[in-house]
Amino acid sequence: MSTLLDGKALAKQVRSQLKQEVDALVEKGCTPGLDVILVGEDPASQIYVRNKHLACEKVGIRSRIHKLPADTPQQQLEDLLQSLNQDPQVHGILLQLPLPKGLDADAALLKIDPTKDVDGLHPDNLGLLAAGRPGLRPCTPQGCIALLDSISYDLKGKHAVVLGRSILVGKPVALLLLERHATVTICHSRTQDLPAVVRQADVLIAAVGQPHLVKADWLKPGAVVVDVGTNRLDDGRLVGDVDFEAAQSVVSAISPVPGGVGPMTITMLLVNTVAAAKKINGLA
Repeated sequence: MSTLLDGKALAKQVRSQLKQEVDALVEKGCTPGLDVILVGEDPASQIYVRNKHLACEKVGIRSRIHKLPADTPQQQLEDLLQSLNQDPQVHGILLQLPLPKGLDADAALLKIDPTKDVDGLHPDNLGLLAAGRPGLRPCTPQGCIALLDSISYDLKGKHAVVLGRSILVGKPVALLLLERHATVTICHSRTQDLPAVVRQADVLIAAVGQPHLVKADWLKPGAVVVDVGTNRLDDGRLVGDVDFEAAQSVVSAISPVPGGVGPMTITMLLVNTVAAAKKINGLA
């Protein structure tokens, strides 16, 4: 039976350590603060934002949610971002995506101060990642690496295959894998003979958003699989991009959906917020 990359258990452990770190910062007069902007009434976004708020409260991070109507003008959104940039009590700014139609997410993200960009999506932070220099890293890719670290998996010299090339997961996780000296292949919709490429993977990061795309016979025996996909089926079940049940008999370790990468994404957001608070206050 394969090892379960248990994101819930790891998140609990990391958050416990983080609470001690936050308590120590508060004693020094610095309470880390995260401000989240939610535009519109998207149900999934509302759930994500509520979960982030609750997670902040549990570790002692001050959390505020700014709710704006779906018809908010671009300028009003950017004015709010600018005011948060200038607020010394705000150490992290998160713009919940996707935005309603009519709003330019790329333009809005550019308005966030890179030192407060706890989602790690500002071009400045992505550039630092590409250059191999310290900076705030995207949360989900960080969570993927943390899951691999939890089983002391040495990426050096391993062949890592990344399914997906999004700026949210695929590209940044590939760069993080390269930092750990893995040999990285990025696959996408135009990759030829995808199953054959996946079979070469010692480590597979699946992040394409297609339920059960990856079959058991695509996987190299003993491979490690991190499944980022979160897909809701017609019957309401959440499943990943990998056929989890079938894959368990082939791989050495695999993350479940739900309960794998998801809890770690929010945890890394908390980690980034604390790191930003330290840097902004000269405590890093």
